[in-house]
Amino acid sequence: MSSHDHHHPGSGDHGHSHGVAQDADRRWLGGALTLILVFMAGEVAVGLASHSLALLSDAAHMLTDAASIVLALVAMRLAARPARGGYTFGLKRAEILSAQANGITLLVLAAWLAYEAARRLIDPPPVTGGPVLVTALVGVAVNLLAAWCISRANRTSLNVEGAYQHILTDLYGFIATAVAGVVVLTTGFARADAIATLVVVALMVRAGAGLARASGRIFLEAAPAGTDPDILGDQLAAQDGVVEVHDLHVWQISSEQTALSAHVLVTPAGDCHAVRRGLERLLADQWNITHTTLQVDHAHTAAAVQDLTIGAAPPSAARSAAHCEDAHGPTHHAGPHDH
Repeated sequence: MSSHDHHHPGSGDHGHSHGVAQDADRRWLGGALTLILVFMAGEVAVGLASHSLALLSDAAHMLTDAASIVLALVAMRLAARPARGGYTFGLKRAEILSAQANGITLLVLAAWLAYEAARRLIDPPPVTGGPVLVTALVGVAVNLLAAWCISRANRTSLNVEGAYQHILTDLYGFIATAVAGVVVLTTGFARADAIATLVVVALMVRAGAGLARASGRIFLEAAPAGTDPDILGDQLAAQDGVVEVHDLHVWQISSEQTALSAHVLVTPAGDCHAVRRGLERLLADQWNITHTTLQVDHAHTAAAVQDLTIGAAPPSAARSAAHCEDAHGPTHHAGPHDH
């Protein structure tokens, strides 16, 4: 006896609320994008007028901020498309691609800024004057407002978090530029700008590496951070009626949706459907996993097939081999107190 099921409790309400949340996220991201584009245009004008390379490089950084938000908005629309054709999960991973692109962009930008900072430590440029300080202070205000807008969106999405980290590092950059501008104007210490830039580089590397690592885990089908598949498998095997759990897989479709599949063997007299429903409740309540595929069989059926095909074998090995000839990962058995 076998059961194969995808469990989606409350799918209608969830889909509606998720669509409303996506619309709100797009509005907040759109507001941040408008702020950045308007300020960037003004910053380029001031930079050209004052012959300030620092302001022009800051404007270039803001251009990457704008690109990261556009990428996030496009990824949101792609991810919202329904599953069709060969894309049975839809395009939910588009958001993870966006997050990874944002992480890599931060790392590349950090490398370029580190090079520029080292060059200016060796040969510091002349002081560019008050317009740089004033523009940097305005930039702090604009980035604070943009960061607040994005923080209102759903930052549990790696996609939104990627855009947020871009804005945050740009905010730190403007703060550092303003502090360095004050130091240069009051003391004449021109290398302050390069030193401040290196501090920002360290923050960018930390944010970029975190995004690349988190998105990489999803692409490599790793279990969600904080979820131990061995503990989860042992807990499933310890439930009433369960003899064995094997071929257990836990992975993330996106940063907000976790999926699980497993092969479950139950006692010969057990109710496959009742066991499956109990396991699904446990996964939803204790692990927050609602997208599950559980294949359930009676243990004696698997053992009988094994006896007919390859002869005598240890009971647990017979069950596992018959049920799944190429099982992945460890096998989780019920404790002796359960059966």
